[in-house]
Amino acid sequence: MKITSPSINSPARSTVTGSRTDGVTSASTSSSPAASKGAVDLSPTARHLSNLQNSDNDINVARVNQIRDALASGQLKIDPSRIADGLIASVRDLLK
Repeated sequence: MKITSPSINSPARSTVTGSRTDGVTSASTSSSPAASKGAVDLSPTARHLSNLQNSDNDINVARVNQIRDALASGQLKIDPSRIADGLIASVRDLLK
């Protein structure tokens, strides 16, 4: 393996100041009350993602109770070979 020096355009050597490449613009100072309190105006997409993250709907409690009851009554049988086959298939997909 050959190690070369970083190119002139590498991020570590960049001398550009005051700009960002990730789509976020820097805040400017303003005399408005919202700017002085550090308020941030989120885009609709950011608000939606924030609501998803803070959501309590991650677990379908009714479905969990159905599965729990089916396991307890013996109606739901666990097939370890089917689980193993699924895991092996998943690993094969990851290794491709």
